[in-house]
Amino acid sequence: MARHALPPARRRTLLRAGLTLSVAGAALGLGGAAAHAAPAPAPTSSSDTEAQLAESGQAAGQALTGALGYAAAGALNPVTNLKLNPLAGTGVDPLDNALGTQVADFKPVSTAVLTDPLTKGSGALKDMPLVGQVVGLLPR
Repeated sequence: MARHALPPARRRTLLRAGLTLSVAGAALGLGGAAAHAAPAPAPTSSSDTEAQLAESGQAAGQALTGALGYAAAGALNPVTNLKLNPLAGTGVDPLDNALGTQVADFKPVSTAVLTDPLTKGSGALKDMPLVGQVVGLLPR
């Protein structure tokens, strides 16, 4: 029998059991983390307490900055390396349509210069002419 076809009472029971297990798992996880924490030493004076608070505030700020930097690098790096044209190098690539012309004795003009990075498959954000410079400023 499909879950949507279960009687309402049985569906409610399964929901309650799942929520109970989730809450119990979260409580065990938080309890385990608290059990491993070292007890704080007793402060000797107010100036020591203020110094300890300042040091821990600086350490927390540095840890937060480092964590945000690594998270941003981990989230943005795949996007900068992502292939913009997944059909590149195939026979059905709609961007593989360079157009060229030559008038009299002038140098030939073609759109291949613009479309080649995408049709050759090397067209990621970091490889684009102007966007690549901006992407280079992102954390790695």
